[in-house]
Amino acid sequence: MAGIGFMRALAATAAGVVLVATGATGATAAPAAAGPVPDTAGVRAALQNAVTAGAPGAFAVIRDHGVAETKVALTLGKADLDGTPMNADWRFRVGSNSKMFAAVLVMQLVERGRIDLDRPLRDYLPAGTLPEGWTMTGRQVMEHRAGVYDHTNDLLEQAGEETTSAFEARIRTKVYDPAQLVAMSVAHGQQYPPGTRYAYSNTDFVLMGMAVEHLTGRPYAEVLRDGIIDPLDLRRTSFVVPEQEIAGRHVTGYLTNDDRSKPLLDSTEQTASWLWSAGGVTSSARDMDRFLTALMAGSAGGLVSDDSLKQMTSVLPTPSATVSYGLGLRQITLSCGKVFGHGGIVQGYQTQSFTTPDGRRSVVVFANASNNGSVTAGLMGALEPAFCGKKPAPAATPRSLTSPGAGAQQENGADTGRVEVPVVEDTRI
Repeated sequence: MAGIGFMRALAATAAGVVLVATGATGATAAPAAAGPVPDTAGVRAALQNAVTAGAPGAFAVIRDHGVAETKVALTLGKADLDGTPMNADWRFRVGSNSKMFAAVLVMQLVERGRIDLDRPLRDYLPAGTLPEGWTMTGRQVMEHRAGVYDHTNDLLEQAGEETTSAFEARIRTKVYDPAQLVAMSVAHGQQYPPGTRYAYSNTDFVLMGMAVEHLTGRPYAEVLRDGIIDPLDLRRTSFVVPEQEIAGRHVTGYLTNDDRSKPLLDSTEQTASWLWSAGGVTSSARDMDRFLTALMAGSAGGLVSDDSLKQMTSVLPTPSATVSYGLGLRQITLSCGKVFGHGGIVQGYQTQSFTTPDGRRSVVVFANASNNGSVTAGLMGALEPAFCGKKPAPAATPRSLTSPGAGAQQENGADTGRVEVPVVEDTRI
């Protein structure tokens, strides 16, 4: 596929500049055409917030592509509670970042004329998967605007319970068929008329994965391998649901106990079948960069056509003012512009993977603890300094030209000009 040539050409033109920072040392990337120089101190501070909040470790990998290829890797803390230092090259569970992979597979089928996203999705699913009267389109499902109840609410029952009885009883070793997951959702009925509002639902991308299998007549894992993993040479990416182990060197994931006085729970081994195509991919920061870079290149990247990419990045608003959603892609508005990608939270792991619209800079931030909103907030706080760099200090304004309130705000450092990215809506998983 064209993606292979694209990625090889990208590597061949790179200068190979790699800057790595670990522990307490710092690193500054050389200026590149991808955008502002990353504020590594700001990124490190955000990662430290995640570790202070309870994650054993965290990392950020910032890659710039262009005439000069640069990489900044910042690692803090531990990859496991045995004391192994965090390693930004190792594998981890990407959670809902998996939705981007599923969206690409769907768009590949769109390009072959196998599915029309503006027809009812039930036409492309096994008979009986959705009730006769459910007319939501594939596009509405991929946009999370279909009125489909999120089946994971039934499995988790309430925020935080996944750390105790729910995880051990219904998540870690349980193997679900995708049709079972959809049936849980359908039992709750349609939640609202399709297209009238946004409500994030993991079931939406279980449905899209089922459509991929139904239309190709092949297991989802095989379609993913042939459509994305092999063409891009994603050597550390796999979809092995319901196998519980992560192959190769990987970061250990930990669930934060509801009772913070109790130790973290090793949740690395789990079937991931309760999320399936919506969250079952295992990958690495390097592979996520290659995937996002190829995706944002459109036709030149070999994954999807320019028209498909345009559809994927045509976003609609969500309840969060700076966050919008397209077809399996989330858009976040930062102070220096918009970035595309996704986040993922699955027991023990949190990842945010984003790129500039031209694919010139990608940022992957990660922590190995979940069920902890403060860890999530720390990771989200790393995106702004990673993409936009250090903000200049606000210019001093003569007191005679300001109101007392405005002057006090600047003196106290509150008016920083930095965009605060909200913790997105899928914080539990």
